[in-house]
Amino acid sequence: MHKVLVLYPEPVDPDHFRDYYVNKHLPLVAQWPGVLAWRYSFEVAAKQGESPYFAVFEAEFADEAAYEAASASPQGQQLSADVANYATGGVVVVHYPVQNGTS
Repeated sequence: MHKVLVLYPEPVDPDHFRDYYVNKHLPLVAQWPGVLAWRYSFEVAAKQGESPYFAVFEAEFADEAAYEAASASPQGQQLSADVANYATGGVVVVHYPVQNGTS
């Protein structure tokens, strides 16, 4: 499995971010080819002190090739271009293969 994690610092207008994200951006996510699952939250807490992030998003793909293909697709390009419409505080995007732990 391959994951993408998107971290959003505090935007200039949090209400606009929430509204736009839920009503316009996430419907685009739902059309992203190859995505197996996705989730998000506006309730990002830090173990100690304040969280540097306002929101978080994560998505799962079968492997890195599926993620790269999804990112290069027209839908992936549209998702990328749309970020500027709501993420006025910036964005941090990381992706990685998942390694399973053992108990």
